[in-house]
Amino acid sequence: VSSTDTASSSPVVTTADPARGRQFVGFRLADQTYVFHIERIQEIVIPTATARVPEVPAYVEGVANLRGTIIPIINLRQLFGISPQPADAETRTVVVNVGNRTLGCTVDSVTRVMRIAAEQIQAAPDTVAAGRSCIEGFARVGDELMIVLDVDNLLDPANLEAVHRTGLKPTET
Repeated sequence: VSSTDTASSSPVVTTADPARGRQFVGFRLADQTYVFHIERIQEIVIPTATARVPEVPAYVEGVANLRGTIIPIINLRQLFGISPQPADAETRTVVVNVGNRTLGCTVDSVTRVMRIAAEQIQAAPDTVAAGRSCIEGFARVGDELMIVLDVDNLLDPANLEAVHRTGLKPTET
């Protein structure tokens, strides 16, 4: 798998090594870190202009032209019910492959590529998991608790509206 952040133009090439844990890409939304399995990510790009599409939910920013391919762009802040924030120099579009579809996910920033061992990931407790099939679990890396997202369930068109209704807002203290 190869992904390129066009801000730095440095490719990240990965290989699977189960003994050292699986690789993930971390990203921020508000004050929470989420992770996607790296094998689901096609690339990471600086957001480009999107064409707004009428009669789509607000979390669909529109469509973008990614080297000749038109892909939908989902704003994960809006999908999760987190208050909107204007794009800035850290904003990225994480391009993911789900089945035979390619979609872009707008995130506040991409933090890093990391390995997380299976034993570092805990399943969501029943009270949290109810209705949230898009959460694969929670990973503790150092002092940070990260939400491991199941990209297939999260971005399945049949689930998007339910995810939006229930939200994945960070816990407010």
